[in-house]
Amino acid sequence: MIGGFTLLEVLVALVIVGTALAASLRSVASLTQNSQGLRAAMMATWSAENRLTQIRLSQEWPPLGRRSFACVQAELPLRCDEQINPTPNPAFRRVEVIVVDERTPTHKIITLSQIVPNAI
Repeated sequence: MIGGFTLLEVLVALVIVGTALAASLRSVASLTQNSQGLRAAMMATWSAENRLTQIRLSQEWPPLGRRSFACVQAELPLRCDEQINPTPNPAFRRVEVIVVDERTPTHKIITLSQIVPNAI
């Protein structure tokens, strides 16, 4: 009798190897998707911080209300929604910047806010 593997043993080994490869491909796809989400969150944070820093450095006294503007970062189509609200102290205003992806406008990526003093 010649030693070797039967056809059934080879098929079982192929099924095991195929299952392991499919699981590893699924985990790589999940990591790639998580990486894209983290990149979008980082870019959105930069956009919101840029606007809040612009208000601080220019000592701007923003008018009450809401406005939207494009805040593209690295070819990522982002939109910043800025909401200016009064505070109990009339010498301050609350600025909130909400960043959304233009491709999915109902999904907020990040919201940052700060209190702005009147520079007068």
